[in-house]
Amino acid sequence: MALAYLSIIATCCILEAQSPRKVHIPPAIADPPWLTDRRAAQLESAGQYEVYHQFSFSDQVEKSGIRFRNQITDESGKHWQPIHYDHGNGVAVADVDGDGWLDLYFTTQSGGNQLWRNLRDGTFEDITQVAGVAVAATISVTASFADIDNDGDPDLYVTVIRDGNRLFENDGTGKFTDISARSGLDYKGHSSGALFFDYNNDGLLDLFLANVGNYTTEVAISAKTYNADLRMDVEYEYYIGLEDAFHGHLKPERTEQSVLFKNSSDNRFVDVSAQSRLQDSSWSGDASALDANEDGWLDLYVLNMQGHDHYYENVQGEYFSDKSREVFPRTPWGTMGVKVFDGDNDGRMDMILTDMHADMSQPVGPEQEKLKADVQYGEDFLLSEGRSIYGNAFYRKTEKGTFVEVSDEVGVENYWPWGLSVGDLNADGYEDVFITSSMNYPFRYGVNSLLLNERGERFLDSEFVLGVEPRRGHRTAKPWFALDCAGADSEHPRCKDQDGSIEIWGALGSRSSAILDIDGDGDLDIVTNEFNAAPQVLISDLSEKKELRFLKIDLEGTRSNRDGLGAIVKVRADGQSYTKVRDGKSGYLSQSLMPLYFGLGDATVIEQIEVRWLSGHTQTLVGPIETNKLLVIAEE
Repeated sequence: MALAYLSIIATCCILEAQSPRKVHIPPAIADPPWLTDRRAAQLESAGQYEVYHQFSFSDQVEKSGIRFRNQITDESGKHWQPIHYDHGNGVAVADVDGDGWLDLYFTTQSGGNQLWRNLRDGTFEDITQVAGVAVAATISVTASFADIDNDGDPDLYVTVIRDGNRLFENDGTGKFTDISARSGLDYKGHSSGALFFDYNNDGLLDLFLANVGNYTTEVAISAKTYNADLRMDVEYEYYIGLEDAFHGHLKPERTEQSVLFKNSSDNRFVDVSAQSRLQDSSWSGDASALDANEDGWLDLYVLNMQGHDHYYENVQGEYFSDKSREVFPRTPWGTMGVKVFDGDNDGRMDMILTDMHADMSQPVGPEQEKLKADVQYGEDFLLSEGRSIYGNAFYRKTEKGTFVEVSDEVGVENYWPWGLSVGDLNADGYEDVFITSSMNYPFRYGVNSLLLNERGERFLDSEFVLGVEPRRGHRTAKPWFALDCAGADSEHPRCKDQDGSIEIWGALGSRSSAILDIDGDGDLDIVTNEFNAAPQVLISDLSEKKELRFLKIDLEGTRSNRDGLGAIVKVRADGQSYTKVRDGKSGYLSQSLMPLYFGLGDATVIEQIEVRWLSGHTQTLVGPIETNKLLVIAEE
């Protein structure tokens, strides 16, 4: 007995000796004290909130059955260097099989993308292989759902790095056929965001493809990563990044223009960038369509992650005119995300932008996160085209039709932001904002921000109040990579002053998100795509805490595009008007097809609904109209 006991002790000691030591980079990510302090301060402040906040979110990814894991290349891990691979991936939402429930498509750098079918009870099943949309052999970036052929089902477009973007046609049952080559959308380059919109009002969705610029070498690497769905390793190839990737905007030879593709019907697209005078050379990660001058033609706001944004005015579908500094004299330098919405219920479309690259210029402490960055870049790096905003921006549209930047007044600044999603999370009639944040290894942890809208006047920090932070299990970090400092990895920089095997831990962080009603209970939930980790499936309990009044509206265009993208919808209930634009944008690296969600506060009856279709037709539905349902409006 004694010998057996000693044997167990010896075995345990051997296992302990063989286990790699944890090394946190930076050391404070394991248990940052400021996180506890901020939570306490925010909970205390919530006592003064005049908006409804007595509900919470809980991460139910395990219960959901979703086994997707975002996986990265060594460029963001063991062989880390500052390169655009770390900008992450998108998550897109649509009802792919026509059963009335919203499904989720996650993109990743390695291991293959995944499509998860909603089973109507808060759980999902993986249908990637049946659907045929894995794109496993290359690095994906973004995904966009759009009905390109007006047949009533969402088709799927995926951007990848230097391997030809993919277009998948949906057969209506959630099974897809790769028509990339035939469609003309198999562009090969450093693509990022994909924006579907109808720029010429012909009823067909066109595509604006945002390209970043050349940030890779000609050295290709073949690698393997484990695919849990296939239960096997999946081979993929990627290109090593340039060491000075973030100086690419200073080198004209690395320019890669974004592209405007016209839908010429029969699922074929033609590059019309030159004839449309839309030859944008920004290092662009994404873009948004908006009718800024309200002339019935969709204009373009193009984000520039290494410079100033650009605004192009649509001249009756014939060409675009660069009105950047005329309409937006000041823009952020280094914008990542954008969302157009009515932030104060005045019927005019405002716009919020997230600026991540300003935070890269200097260390930003937790106490500085609500302040604009004190940028340390020199003018030779910035190449300013006008006055800059070094932080998030909020443009409020005035009665005169001009945009006024009011970010400091309304309180939308946060640390290292990426994407953003907008939705009425407390169903009070005002749109709230969720911002994904954090840069992961080798930087410190940053919280995701949830901003409750205080009646259009300002936004209230509420991520701790509503349970979005701290994360499930109070996690702030995860294993990033392992090193054998006594062997093969002895020359690695992280092995300095280290012996034996070590496990490097890096900060957790989200990249993109979508807001939708996952479980059909009438309130809005949040899904994220993380960087090098499992997604968060943040389920709201609002419907259990208060009696909800809401309306979901889906659009079916006939003269306009079938998705109704570009339409403006106004709902009047109890004398209050609510205005939303149907654009599908989730704010960063994704375009989704979801019903518009109108929180109605305490309203019990809807008096009128007005739809201004992109065709120019205005359609009015006169009430009384019941609340708490999905209303499908077909264009007359």
